[in-house]
Amino acid sequence: MAVHNKLVVGVALGIAASVAHAETTLLNVSYDVTRELYKDIDAAFVADYKKKTGETVSVRQSHGASSAQALSVTQGLQADVVTMNQPNDIDLLAERGQLVPANWRSRLPDASAPYTTTMVFLVHKGNPKNIKDWSDLARPGVQAVIANPKTSGNGRYAYLAAWGYKKQQGASDAQAQDFEKAVFRNVPVLDTGGRGATTTFTQRGIGDVLVTFENEVGLMSAGPGAKDFEAVYPSVSLLAEPPVSIVDKVVDKRGTRKEAQAYLDFLYTPAGQEIIAQHHLRPRNADVLAKHASEFRPLKTFTVEQMFGSWQKAQQTHFADGGTFDQVVAEKN
Repeated sequence: MAVHNKLVVGVALGIAASVAHAETTLLNVSYDVTRELYKDIDAAFVADYKKKTGETVSVRQSHGASSAQALSVTQGLQADVVTMNQPNDIDLLAERGQLVPANWRSRLPDASAPYTTTMVFLVHKGNPKNIKDWSDLARPGVQAVIANPKTSGNGRYAYLAAWGYKKQQGASDAQAQDFEKAVFRNVPVLDTGGRGATTTFTQRGIGDVLVTFENEVGLMSAGPGAKDFEAVYPSVSLLAEPPVSIVDKVVDKRGTRKEAQAYLDFLYTPAGQEIIAQHHLRPRNADVLAKHASEFRPLKTFTVEQMFGSWQKAQQTHFADGGTFDQVVAEKN
């Protein structure tokens, strides 16, 4: 009997040990155009974490239009971390279900935004329509491909960048809205996310210019389609500071807080910042940015806070039901 008990205890200890060393899996719910970035981040983080702790972690990805992704998390998608392209989408997690604390921005450096980017243009090689600035998007005969600002942070940044450009020229809000109407009359299709807009332009051959994040333009300009497209930098654009956060309610339920925190911390390490730069995103680390300075053209930018007061005000004024964007597209046809 004693031998039997020892056997049972031994088996139980063996099971416990295997459970203790079971692989931890994280889910990163992210926006549309970061697939390639996080594929490389994940591989580097997994290797780094194994080296430092001896523990095995794997990371799964979910990508889609930023605002739609945020809604999925509020509706039960078990994200350990979210890596979104605008703060509103993480604020939503705080407001609906208290998935993160209201002060989530203060938990990581740079308001929890490990890199920046901006909105630029991708045109066909040779720029046959001579598109140079935001004003050209409103010209008759120019087709502009922009993601839907109602579902996509990518589209929202494009809309706000165009509005801010007009305001900086001394336009009134009414004149800025008229400018948006002229731009969106030239938009043939409103894809739900940024990657869909890229596909529409680069693969379906629709449009004269794609308005999207600098990193997406960099990906296309440096990729297999480089011979067919080129980047155009407008005179001024909107600074994007894509934020990240642990989803507290999920990591505490799953017991993955330590791993999730390490994952987000890795984004700020020199190794993480180098991967970020290689994917055409502007790193926060000054040394890494200096190393890649030749790849990032100087560009005058303004922030949402400078031009619109806050993301909350911009959201309410422009993208809430009945806001300026709804008024713009109501007259599109």
